[in-house]
Amino acid sequence: MSVVVIDYNAGNTRSVFYALQRFGVDAEFTGDPDRIRQAGKVIFPGVGEANTTMYFLRSRGLDQLIPALTQPVLGICLGMQLMCAWSEENDTECMGIFDAKVKRFRPDKGQKVPHMGWNTIYDLDQAMFAAEIEEKHVYFVHSYCVEKTPYTSATCNYISPFSAAMHRDNFYATQFHPEKSGPVGASILKKFLSL
Repeated sequence: MSVVVIDYNAGNTRSVFYALQRFGVDAEFTGDPDRIRQAGKVIFPGVGEANTTMYFLRSRGLDQLIPALTQPVLGICLGMQLMCAWSEENDTECMGIFDAKVKRFRPDKGQKVPHMGWNTIYDLDQAMFAAEIEEKHVYFVHSYCVEKTPYTSATCNYISPFSAAMHRDNFYATQFHPEKSGPVGASILKKFLSL
């Protein structure tokens, strides 16, 4: 099984690479379109700013390549947001895999932004989450969130309900960091790798 972690000038991609190594998966870390296209599984992680990152993706044709992939693809954090249609972060047009908008958290009772730390997810879709998962706490670090849509496969509530995970066809995504989310995150990564 060949697994590629997309290298696209976004922060924190290496943590996913190391998490895969813990599962015995020797993933390839690359931004080469041919290597991405040939992979059995593709992971699209990242931490960063939407507009700058989309500019980088466009400059290498990855904004067209990623939505056209037919193998299982997992977007994480910024990766999930860029798989949506549009982000409020610097009015950024994204890839449109999910017909959804990314909006900045707007605290109404003094909540802190970014939303950082452990939180509970609910309404889990079995396409992404193993039925036996009991522990439902995962780790978030984000200032922008995706509204709930028909593609929402897990929900979290911080200020208001938002999409903690999404799924459409061969595309899977989490706003939280599965590589830092204990048993739940490990279960998601293992299930993705088994697709």
